Amino acid sequence: MINLFEVKETNEMITKENLDVRTITLGISLMDCIDSNLDKVNRKIYDKITTMARNLVATGEEIEAEYGVPIVNKRISVTPIALVGGSACKTPEDFVTIAETLDRAAKEVGVNFLGGYSALVSKGMTKADELLIRSIPQAMARTERVCSSVNLGSTKTGINMDAVKLMGEIIKATAEATRENSCMGCAKLVVFCNAPDDNPFMAGAFHGVTEADAIINVGVSGPGVVKCALEKVRGADFEVLCETIKKTAFKITRVGQLVAQEASRRMGVPFGIIDLSLAPTPAIGDSVAEILEEIGLESAGAPGTTAALAMLNNQVKKGGVMASSYVGGLSGAFIPVSEDQGMIDAVNEGALTLEKLEAMTCVCSVGLDMIAIPGDTKASTISGIIADEMAIGMVNQKTTAVRLIPVIGKGVGDTVEFGGLLGYAPVMPVNSFSCEAFVNRKGRIPAPIHSFKN
Repeated sequence: MINLFEVKETNEMITKENLDVRTITLGISLMDCIDSNLDKVNRKIYDKITTMARNLVATGEEIEAEYGVPIVNKRISVTPIALVGGSACKTPEDFVTIAETLDRAAKEVGVNFLGGYSALVSKGMTKADELLIRSIPQAMARTERVCSSVNLGSTKTGINMDAVKLMGEIIKATAEATRENSCMGCAKLVVFCNAPDDNPFMAGAFHGVTEADAIINVGVSGPGVVKCALEKVRGADFEVLCETIKKTAFKITRVGQLVAQEASRRMGVPFGIIDLSLAPTPAIGDSVAEILEEIGLESAGAPGTTAALAMLNNQVKKGGVMASSYVGGLSGAFIPVSEDQGMIDAVNEGALTLEKLEAMTCVCSVGLDMIAIPGDTKASTISGIIADEMAIGMVNQKTTAVRLIPVIGKGVGDTVEFGGLLGYAPVMPVNSFSCEAFVNRKGRIPAPIHSFKN
């Protein structure tokens, strides 16, 4: 039973320490919308989303008002559109019409983002996969709330290097297509290795084919809560440090569990998972980098950063799985540069580089996230960075991702503003040595030997 002390403690976490539920995400299967007629596909998609999600925003607002828990975003994820549109779409433009339909549906029901303009190509590309991928620049330019993701590799299948090369070109083209809007299209586009089917966080959310017809997934946050807890045990040994993080993650996840169960009950949709990631915001005091500094680093990026992040991630997971039987998605610590004021400060001070961020992704929740790079960066260089990150995920049997933003017309030292939760970012330098000959090799990097477990 919840006692008065726990109520007071939770209230203080909300009012003083930036605790929030980052998102309620309604996953919707669109498999029954498949048709050979494109107009029918679009109509079915719009009707299903606007019917199933019509009460999502209102339900979130009711829970916020009743329990006093901020729910920052209400979102939708759908079946990867390369699967849904494969029968009807014969050109990239055909897929763009589906993106526009998704955008209209998202606006109609009032959600912040809709994810699932996606293709799963870790081993090879179908014609529909390739058409969708080639449509991404225009789809991102002509929509406001649609997010896109492409899974390029997995521990079981290896890395599809043909798709890696193509995605380097697509990211550059997306930046060009949205250059008048701070290249925002790239902020809505992410590539994965080992993408999970139940991720509630954007831009990588999609509703996996293993999921039910509809599902409620909730993503919690709370870097500020963890930082405040660590301040109270400043100078303690690692055992106390780890226990403090674990107990705090438990409390944060219990809040998410409450919201998830209430949303599920009120909407009549099964509860899926809690994603217990520490997702920062640009707000002061809501930073993963500041947690690392509280652990004992002068700045994120200093020697010891990877070890500190590994410890943080591990204890967050241990605390979270005690609080909910259904933990999934990404679950850990996010390190997006533009969305974390501490990370931004570390980049500006020269403490944090792209190479150090890559090392940190070996132990954190996702990967190279919301990183602005010079607009004249070659597509092959972007593909090389993607390949490195995919290899980390493949070999370590974990999810990794890349969300790079080549900012057209800007160079190292400039700043780009995205607004809202996406924040702003300094443009970071990229290694200028060429990897073009490597990226231009065709085929697939094989799966590692430890993937053969059957």
